[in-house]
Amino acid sequence: MKSAPMVPLPAYQEYPPEQMLSRSRDFLADLRRRRTVRHFSPRPVPPEVIENCLAAAATAPSGANMQPWHFVVVSDPGLKQRIRLAAEEVERAFYHGRASEEWLEALEPLNVDEHKPYLETASCLIVIFEVRYGVNPDGSRIRHYYTRESVGIATGMLIAAVHNAGLVSLTHTPSPMDFLNEILNRPTNEKPFLLLVVGYPAEDAQVPEISKKSLDEIATFY
Repeated sequence: MKSAPMVPLPAYQEYPPEQMLSRSRDFLADLRRRRTVRHFSPRPVPPEVIENCLAAAATAPSGANMQPWHFVVVSDPGLKQRIRLAAEEVERAFYHGRASEEWLEALEPLNVDEHKPYLETASCLIVIFEVRYGVNPDGSRIRHYYTRESVGIATGMLIAAVHNAGLVSLTHTPSPMDFLNEILNRPTNEKPFLLLVVGYPAEDAQVPEISKKSLDEIATFY
């Protein structure tokens, strides 16, 4: 395989130390406002906003630059209803049999159950697929590398982009999620990674009062 041509680093912007500190503080303060929301407004989101958020996510680094992700945006009411019904069936089995008592106890402070009305209410659902391998025109496979890690990075960037746009989101991972392949007619080389619910918060939206671990608890400096 031929090497890609090397070009000068484009558009890099260095900031004076004081501005770096200010920008990092502002970004931290902004992300600290981000909360997972379960009460959504049905107000539609301009499609171009979602497109820009997806384009931002697609700037993520990936193993061997294979970009092993595919995003399916669902705003059609009929498809959202089908996804909700299928997801609730999976979640019902989880909450009433598959989940251990320890797991259910850990979830209790979040006040969640198998009912997922936001899957229909929210403006759109973004289903993120991990493309496990590519396919050549002759049907042969193209190997992808570090797919789960790459898709995870892109998903984090998407969540940040959605927040930056002034919207709220919810990460939803019913297990198993193979019903999404069937409903959305996705090929077998794509595996559902996460379902991101996106939109405006309901006027009476509430969130649980929780806290994040301190920096001392999550980081070590040498």
